[in-house]
Amino acid sequence: MKKFLDNFSVFNLIIIAIVSALGIATKPIIVPLVHIVTGPLFIPGGAIAGGFYMFWIVLGAGMVKKPGTGLLIGLVQSILVVATGTMGTHGIMSLISYTLPGVMVDIVFLISKDNKYNSLHYVFGCMAANITGTLISNMLFFRLPLVTVILMLSAAALSGTLGGLIAYSVSRSLEKILLQQ
Repeated sequence: MKKFLDNFSVFNLIIIAIVSALGIATKPIIVPLVHIVTGPLFIPGGAIAGGFYMFWIVLGAGMVKKPGTGLLIGLVQSILVVATGTMGTHGIMSLISYTLPGVMVDIVFLISKDNKYNSLHYVFGCMAANITGTLISNMLFFRLPLVTVILMLSAAALSGTLGGLIAYSVSRSLEKILLQQ
């Protein structure tokens, strides 16, 4: 583990810590807001809300530009959730449900030349993370029928697309700000 962490500078680890905390902090705000719209329509709210807090993983991976960043963000998020007891009663299973979406972001971001990411990396990264999180939650906790799962995964893909576009836009804005300094 030490050799793995040696690949990251202190600045990289600070970015990872910040986006991890922001992802956890925004989830309790986003989920109820989404449920206000999705609840009356009987649309699965978690799958739709996911793209709007999974985007923190994608944003962090895009900023740090090192393999394993998504994994670290997911791992830090899972530790935060388990340690604080927030975000449901998933308990130790949070290690799986928060870490695997980060791994999926890493896999998507590996497909690049010289770590030059474009909007598709962010979109497919967030989409993969949200679909993975939705699927894992269903397998671990809900075990819904196949038709419902397909609907949820479709909603997760759409939400992930929107979250990825937001992450790309924020990333570009941050790069412009940093280049001006």
